[in-house]
Amino acid sequence: MENKDTLRIEKASREDLTILLQVARKAFVQAFTAGNKAENVQAYLEEAFTLSQFEKEIAVTSSSFFLAKVDEKAVGYIKLNETPSQTDIHDPDSLEIARLYLLEEYLGKGYGKQLLHFAFDLARKKEKTYLWLGVWEHNTKAIRFYEKNGLRIFGSHPFPFGDELQTDYLMRIDF
Repeated sequence: MENKDTLRIEKASREDLTILLQVARKAFVQAFTAGNKAENVQAYLEEAFTLSQFEKEIAVTSSSFFLAKVDEKAVGYIKLNETPSQTDIHDPDSLEIARLYLLEEYLGKGYGKQLLHFAFDLARKKEKTYLWLGVWEHNTKAIRFYEKNGLRIFGSHPFPFGDELQTDYLMRIDF
């Protein structure tokens, strides 16, 4: 169901870190609480979703955060990595979506597609030949969404999550 409200996507700066972190933590909990141990979700939040970690990440020139806003309210975000910040591939011809999250109440309104296509457009502007990402193998809704938008599974990698070793599928789209 598409929404009439306009999604604005703007590059996040250090001044945006507090709101970016709030949205990131809330969206992560909403996306990964089901099907995971609460202590693993909490441990990952304390490792990857802290102000000091986000301060480090936003300072890296090969990574960019973009806030998604509707009526001035932050509703999601996307983090994009070029080499050398990429998590797996490390190919200068590619762009990685390291994170793409929307708050639960904004899912199904077309905003995820707009964020994804924003990344596609940026990859093309940067003359990348493909875009890729990792997605949890049990996140069937996200996998379907990415497949519907042209990405295909081409591999997998282990993803340490608390006391478990999970599997992420690697997906890509060529331009």
